[in-house]
Amino acid sequence: MQNNIDISKFIKDFESNCSKVQIKDFEKGETITTFLVNRNQFCILISGNADLVRYDYNGNRIVTEKFSENSIFGEIFYQINTNSEFVVEARSKCKVLLFSYDDINEKCKSHCSFHQKLLTSFPQLIISKITDLTSRIELLSRRSTRDKLLGYFNLLSIQYGKTFTLPFSITELANYLAVDRSSMSRELSILKKEKFIKQDRNRITLLY
Repeated sequence: MQNNIDISKFIKDFESNCSKVQIKDFEKGETITTFLVNRNQFCILISGNADLVRYDYNGNRIVTEKFSENSIFGEIFYQINTNSEFVVEARSKCKVLLFSYDDINEKCKSHCSFHQKLLTSFPQLIISKITDLTSRIELLSRRSTRDKLLGYFNLLSIQYGKTFTLPFSITELANYLAVDRSSMSRELSILKKEKFIKQDRNRITLLY
């Protein structure tokens, strides 16, 4: 979702003015953060790509969300009440801003004025994230695999236009939509035959 905040400027001001913020670099495959410890942390992905990954009881790795530049994530958005392990893993080299929500009302040692700006901007960041999560819930509430696929394609088309590249592999997309992989592959074939979509590997063009 697009919001009214210039994220790039927000990050630059945050980094240069607030002593409580952390900027960290991560190599591909490294763990950026886990949601097992409640640190009330929120993060902004300055550059790179990352995955929110869930490991189930059997150790299976399931990608549940993709993050790209300016994406917002952290424990404050996810109240984990299961024994499944959630981690954010770097899919490429990443630079990440990390800040604790517990520090939002505390002035830093330099008495920076940025905290006031943060207090003003933070609700918009929260609303943006909640809207993204609501869209995901609405998508998962659709009953058929076909409806889930078309709903997801429509969301991507709003952001990228009629032609876009899927951020998931086929297996990851099936996990993301909570559908059977074989059933989803069949539905993709049907959508192509019915001229709803054109597919070239992971590149999709909507024809409707």
